[in-house]
Amino acid sequence: MNDFFNRGPALGLRLVFAIACSVGLMFIDRYTESATQIRSLLNTAVSPLFYAASLPESLIARASEQLTSQQQLLAENSQLKERLLQQDAQLLLLEFLQQENNKLRALMGSAPVVQGQRLIAEVLAVYSHPFSHQVVINKGTNDGVSVHQPIIDEKGVVGQIISVGPTSSRVLLISDNTHAISVRAERTGIRTVAEGIGQWDLLRVIHLPLSSDIREGDRLLASGFDGRFPEGYPVAEVVEVIRDATQPFMTVHAKPYTYLDRIRHVLILWPGSQVEAIQQIEDEN
Repeated sequence: MNDFFNRGPALGLRLVFAIACSVGLMFIDRYTESATQIRSLLNTAVSPLFYAASLPESLIARASEQLTSQQQLLAENSQLKERLLQQDAQLLLLEFLQQENNKLRALMGSAPVVQGQRLIAEVLAVYSHPFSHQVVINKGTNDGVSVHQPIIDEKGVVGQIISVGPTSSRVLLISDNTHAISVRAERTGIRTVAEGIGQWDLLRVIHLPLSSDIREGDRLLASGFDGRFPEGYPVAEVVEVIRDATQPFMTVHAKPYTYLDRIRHVLILWPGSQVEAIQQIEDEN
């Protein structure tokens, strides 16, 4: 009973002893290598406890990530299925429209548009000049490329090849002040010419009488009349229409669909397939 109420050393003495032990351990840790080895052994001994303690959190986090990933995959899968269904429906309509278009062209005595060969090319260099807009691509005669072939990208018409080497070619962009392309307005079918004025983001539409039905927002497509660019590819959108009664023609400006100052990859077209289609029709007749 008396041993129960016996007290140990005073609190002050305990504090002094604890401080002395701490200082001694810090001294040993600082100036000897044995403490490092002891710490390494202790860390190795208790590392399984760390793994065991963090295991529930890791399992929960991993399960949450898998659940989130699965939900994202399900959502993306659903969106892709919807998009595929819509594209299938559009493809059916496109096939019908192509058939109707070929019938109409046959009645009118013109050749159907046949998709020809395409080749992907990368832009190697850009000629920086205030008015001359040209680029160099990494395809040449070794790839079957020739002068005057049309160049497009995913947005629309880019330009045409003006010189060819074995492994590279030079392309004249539609914004160059020496370039012109035959176009037609998608809404009304009016045919005209769009020429470059030395600005990356602007073309001038010329020779349009004041009575022409054209307005801002009209899409200009390649008409195919110049014999260089296949019909139907987007070229530019009309952004300005000015009618001046003192002038014989209206002033019209259009913005190219392609960002000509930042193109990286382009498609080289072989429009000769239209000639083959014409010859095939003549042979059948």
